[in-house]
Formats: sequence, C-alpha cells, structure tokens
Amino acid sequence: MPHPRRGAAPADAPARPAGLRTRWLLAGLAAVLVALVAGVSFGPVSLPPGSVAAELLNLLPGVHLDSGLTEQEVAIVTELRLPRVVLGLLVGALLALAGGCYQGVFRNPLADPYLLGVAAGAGLAVTAAIVLGAGAGGALTGLPVTVPLAAFVGSLGAVAMTYLLGAAGGRDRSPATLILAGVAVSAFLAAGQTYLLQAHSDSLQQVYSWLLGRLSTAGWHDVLLVLPYFLLTAVVVLAHRRELDVLALGDDEATSLGLHPQRSRYLLIAAASLGTAAAVSASGLIGFVGIIVPHTVRLLAGSSHRVILPLSMLFGGAFLALTDVVARTAAAPAEIPIGVVTALLGGPFFVLILRTARGVRA
Repeated sequence: MPHPRRGAAPADAPARPAGLRTRWLLAGLAAVLVALVAGVSFGPVSLPPGSVAAELLNLLPGVHLDSGLTEQEVAIVTELRLPRVVLGLLVGALLALAGGCYQGVFRNPLADPYLLGVAAGAGLAVTAAIVLGAGAGGALTGLPVTVPLAAFVGSLGAVAMTYLLGAAGGRDRSPATLILAGVAVSAFLAAGQTYLLQAHSDSLQQVYSWLLGRLSTAGWHDVLLVLPYFLLTAVVVLAHRRELDVLALGDDEATSLGLHPQRSRYLLIAAASLGTAAAVSASGLIGFVGIIVPHTVRLLAGSSHRVILPLSMLFGGAFLALTDVVARTAAAPAEIPIGVVTALLGGPFFVLILRTARGVRA
C-alpha cells in the first residue's frame, strides 16, 4: 500500500485556508493598529500611547473621549505625525503588494518591485530635477511637487522602456525577457545618473538624501497624492489575485483553463509598476520591503496569492510604519534614513533565506 507523500493532507481532511486566512487577517489588522498608535506616540516628544489611541478614536464620527492631551499635543498628533504614519502605511502596503505581484508573475519568490527599472528611472529623473533646479537658482526644487512628479514620470518612463525593449524579442517573450530588459534599462539609466552626479557634485547631498528614502511630510498633501494610485493598484491587483495562482501552473495549463497568460501578466505588471512609481515618488527609494514582507507571508501563511497579496498589504504597511519609528528614534534628535534601516533588516533576512534554502536542498 503506497504511503502518502510527506506533508500531504489526507483526502478527507477539512480545508484549512479559510480559517488560517481569517486568523492571519486579524493579525494583519492588529499589526496595522499597533503601528499606527506606535508611530504617532513615539518621536522627539513622546506621548502616552493610551492618550494617543483615544485621540485617534476621536477622529471617528460620534466619538468624544477625553484623551488628556493639550491642544499643542493634539496638533502634533493630527497634523504632524498622523500624516507621516498614514503615508508610511500606504507606501509600505504598495511596495509589499507590488513585490508579491512581481513574485507571482515572474515565478520568483525574491523578485523586487524595482525589477523593471523603476528605481533607476526615478533616480535619474530626480537627479535631473535637482540639478536643473539648482541651476535655476533653486526655483524648480522650491516647488514641492517637482521631485515627486519627476520620480513618478521617471519610474513609468523606465518601465515603458523595459516593455519596448522586451517587445523586441517577438511575440513569444517570457518573463525572463522582461527581467533582462529591466536589467539593461537599469544599467543605462544608472549610467546617466552617475554622469549627472559627477558633473554636478554640489547636488550630491540632496540627491542621496532622497535616494536613501524618507517619509518626511508637512501635512496630508503627499498622502492625498498617493491615495488614488494606492486604490487603483490595490483594486486591480487584488481583483486578479486568483489569476496569479493559475499562472503558477504554467502558460499551457493557464490557457487550457481559459486564461490569457500574456494579457494577465502585463496587466498585473502595469498595475504593480504604477503603484511602485507612486510609492517612490512619495518616499524615495526604500528597498527590501517588497521582498521581506511577501516572502515572510508566503512562508508563514501559505503560497496562494489570495492570501499573500492582502496580507502583504497589511503587514507591509505595518512594517514600514514601525521601521519609520526606529528611524526617528534610534539616533534622536537626528533621523536615520529609513532606507538604511530597511537595508539593515534586509541583509540578515537574505542570510536566513540562504541558510533555509541550503537546509532544504540538503
């Protein structure tokens, strides 16, 4: 009598994904709430988390609680810290969602949201905007929309170049073709950025402060700019999350099931790239979020994208908001670039992945 495969569930075993998904969904929501309260509470002026939670509840219609905070402290909560934390939640959710989407499309659990040249395009465009602004006596960089707009346009322009270069491979182009095209476009744009930095060394500090990532915001302006792209990306990607599970079976199997693999793949890539561009325009280049969060969710909650994508949004937002707390408080009153903090976390994470993979092969 043949023995069942190791780890395989009995044929009559009850389905587990629904209960597991509910528990993890509640855990993700709890992580977001913890990150929200912690992000607003801690900073140069620490506030009691209980009072902060009460003040946040006062923002809900019909809720009137005595938080015990002064008018100045209430202004710090609602006008300074809350917009920054909400921006961190949106950016983290976008990067993690894009990472999970790219990993499904390219069938690579370590695919990055910057895979198709988004980072290089944003870096070149922002460098050009800063250099031109300095050359114009600061008239351009004085406009708050200039650098985010340049990052957004540069990101989408780089993705368009990657698509065009990948299209040169003919109709039967595989995901690997797009990856190679993204590498080529990234190298080309990075060379252009290096040239600009070398020719205008006086702008180095300003450029690198953006490249290392930041969540500084003076109000709700950046949140309102990112929110429409967040909603559009989330709706499109989550609406097609089942198709990612079908694509994992291979193009032939997906076609036999009535799916158009190429059309679905490019729609998902376009949506993820749009979300990544919006995140980059608001926060600069923040690495590893799109790798750490979806990969961890996959290891803990399962390999179905119906689970990975929504949980990646929740845990990605919480992860970046809590990382921002570390960036603001670890070296207070100075502030560490948030990209440095995520890189410090990403390095050991990759070591852990390599050790795990080695153990599995052994």
